Amino acid sequence: MSYFTWRETGLTTDCLSLEAMAARFEESASLMRRMAADGFQLERQGSEQRITHSDASVFDAWGFVSEEPPVRQLTLIPDLET
Repeated sequence: MSYFTWRETGLTTDCLSLEAMAARFEESASLMRRMAADGFQLERQGSEQRITHSDASVFDAWGFVSEEPPVRQLTLIPDLET
C-alpha cells in the first residue's frame, strides 16, 4: 500500500478522515479571511509568525489574549485628583 505521513500537528490531529481535514482547513481559511477583513495582519518576528492588530479594542473584541510583555499591556489610569 502506498502512503505518506502527514506531519502537521496542531490543526488536524483530531480529524478522522480526509473530509474532516478539508472541513477544518476551510473553517480556518474562512476565519483568517474574516480576521484580515477586520484589520488583523500577519507579522514575522524572527522565525515566529504573529497575528497583530493595531487597535487593542478590536483585538479584545475577538477574545484574543495579548502575548505582549505585561508592561506593554498596562492601561494608564489618569490621576483625577490633580
